[in-house]
Amino acid sequence: MLPSAMRQLILQIIQIALSILMITAILLQQRGSGLGAAFGGEGNVFRTKRGVEKGLFYVTIGLAVLFFVTAILNVALA
Repeated sequence: MLPSAMRQLILQIIQIALSILMITAILLQQRGSGLGAAFGGEGNVFRTKRGVEKGLFYVTIGLAVLFFVTAILNVALA
């Protein structure tokens, strides 16, 4: 079994890596609205996610769940 300080360090490193991956995944997602939407130029058109966009959406959700779990473990094992 790893010492408590080592477990804390590993969890913190994992949490930092997950946060960087989550930021990247969020920034890679396309937005349906541009600058024109700020001035009312965008119509409300429903569109579904397909292909890579849908996969990236699910990856972002998975990363957020893993980040939340590591945050809870980090507090619980402190």
